[in-house]
Amino acid sequence: MNTPQLSADEAQPASRFASPLLPIFLIVVVDILGFTIILPLLPFYAERLGASPIAVGMLVAVYAVCQLISGPILGQLSDRFGRRPVLLVSQAGTLAGFVMMAFAGSLWMVFLARAIDGATAGNLSTAQAYISDVTKPEERARSFAIIGVAFGFGFLVGPGITGFLAHYSYQAPLWAASALSFTSILFTFFLLPRKEPIHQHAASGEVGPGGKRLSLISWGQYATYFRIPQISRLLAQWSCFSLSFSTFIAGFALFAERRYQWHGHPIGATEVGYIFAFNGFIGIIMQGAVVGNLVKRFGERRVVEIGFLGSLLGYAAIGFTYTIWQLLLVMFASGIVGAGLRPALTSLITKQAGRREQGVIIGLTQSLTSVAQITAPPLAGFLIGRHWLTPWAIWAGVLAGLALLFESHVSSPANETV
Repeated sequence: MNTPQLSADEAQPASRFASPLLPIFLIVVVDILGFTIILPLLPFYAERLGASPIAVGMLVAVYAVCQLISGPILGQLSDRFGRRPVLLVSQAGTLAGFVMMAFAGSLWMVFLARAIDGATAGNLSTAQAYISDVTKPEERARSFAIIGVAFGFGFLVGPGITGFLAHYSYQAPLWAASALSFTSILFTFFLLPRKEPIHQHAASGEVGPGGKRLSLISWGQYATYFRIPQISRLLAQWSCFSLSFSTFIAGFALFAERRYQWHGHPIGATEVGYIFAFNGFIGIIMQGAVVGNLVKRFGERRVVEIGFLGSLLGYAAIGFTYTIWQLLLVMFASGIVGAGLRPALTSLITKQAGRREQGVIIGLTQSLTSVAQITAPPLAGFLIGRHWLTPWAIWAGVLAGLALLFESHVSSPANETV
């Protein structure tokens, strides 16, 4: 059974919209809101059900393991049967995971919920592939910027919703995430055209910028990129970035609960939600108004260097803060310095790959991120479980600092294909 397809020029968007990018934007925003609502809540929710800090880290890891296994399968299914049906299945899995977690009366149900969510976690990559299908190559980079806008908005609003609703109960944010997930399904079902555009990158033998995720038994194909010195250095830097970020994100709520007080009690999901929202606000301001100018003035490589240095100092400095006001000051400073790290590093990696390798190299970075999310959170939980709070923060900084060892001054992009 093949999904009816049209060319990108012939594809007709949903009747109420001039472009299919608007419904895709709405879908991605709602999905990311659901994810970011869960982010500050999960550690506290799991602890109430008896989870140790290591078990909290394993909850993050089990999601990433399932995503790493299922990601390539979902990508192949979306190529064969169309983006819309796979997107619906993926969103249904996310909704099922949220609902199961809201009803969870024991820790194993939370693990199962995260496994289901991870096994169907193809929302973003499928949406990226859809964007590449419906846009011309010369317009694709600008179109992909909507993903960044959606992420910035989600990381500002989602944790803020958790901060507000967790004051009433820990189930309330989960039901909000479920409602958003259901809304996303409705958007996909009613707003995306049933007739899909031809997967132009597949037809031409290229991999679209949504990224190709290789199966676990095919990872040997990635070795080709690690044999190219300039690309291998950048991939090593991406690994350091992913490991440090995963260490911080997975451990921060547990760290904050044990380190800070607010009005005489340890801070909880409410306060952590607002702290994440504050960090998201800084990111939106910087990436919307400053980062582009910094890249034009200093170049991507210099922005990456400054970003890693800022992450090294920022993460480590958090380990020496003892009040929320000290924490916010450090986050503000490191957020300003490091806001351009991820986009600038992504740009450098894609520039070093040949034109026909753009999608595969993005898929490789996604797979490296999954590996980081599998390995870093349990270690973060171990350190915090031993009450090694400052060493946890320093370790996150060290991981970021290691990236500076892979700096190279060779900056011309590769002209040949791999």
